[in-house]
Amino acid sequence: MLFYVPIVLTALATTLYHVAQKSIVPGVHPMVSLVVTYATSLVACLAAIPFAPGGAVFIRSLKELNWATYVVGLSIVGVELAILLAYRAGWRISLASVIANVTTALLLVLIGVLGYREHLAARHVVGLLMCLGGLVLAARP
Repeated sequence: MLFYVPIVLTALATTLYHVAQKSIVPGVHPMVSLVVTYATSLVACLAAIPFAPGGAVFIRSLKELNWATYVVGLSIVGVELAILLAYRAGWRISLASVIANVTTALLLVLIGVLGYREHLAARHVVGLLMCLGGLVLAARP
């Protein structure tokens, strides 16, 4: 059961995220919205620190960060801005996330197979081809 808790949490949080993104006032400058979004996230993360295990580990972890943490931060800005702009361009909430996430998943399959030498079974390939077909059908206007 605990195996699925992170996936359920991701699904719930992502659903709330998309409903909120779609509800941002159209006249608000996208970067102002992102600044307030990240300020809110920063406050939430700082408030969670006392409840996180291992204070000394927390401080030591700051010294152990590598380039990937900073790239994740930059990537998140790209994702947030892209979704906000997609909704403002008229993308439907029912399709924008699906199309973006299936496209991302297919790109990650290529990266996994070519860059990380991951193996795909025949059933995985069939499932991915179905995703690709679904992407083509869903992305058409």
